[in-house]
Amino acid sequence: VQLQASGGGLVQAGGSLRLSCAASGHSVYVMGWFRQTPGKEREYVAQISWSIGTTYYADSVKGRFTISRDNTKNTGYLQMNSLEPEDTAVYYCAVRNANSRSFDYWGQGTQVTVSS
Repeated sequence: VQLQASGGGLVQAGGSLRLSCAASGHSVYVMGWFRQTPGKEREYVAQISWSIGTTYYADSVKGRFTISRDNTKNTGYLQMNSLEPEDTAVYYCAVRNANSRSFDYWGQGTQVTVSS
């Protein structure tokens, strides 16, 4: 699976951004978003099941972020509202296959910077 993430940028606190992750080369079972800041471990953000759309969120983003997907475009999205400086990170999309328990394929990451 090849993943192409996009949509990052610089935004003021309270603003919004929408990240996209286009998948190609293989079917998607679950798509997830993660983020990482320098010196910290990668943090789980959200995930969505591709077939029925079940979603899960980290407590830190629940109510502010929304994960979705467009099956016709094989693209996932992460709508981020009410952004906070603490949301500043490189965001990665990842895909898990049906026969796997882990996210095996990762995109290149897109930088999100939230200024105060």
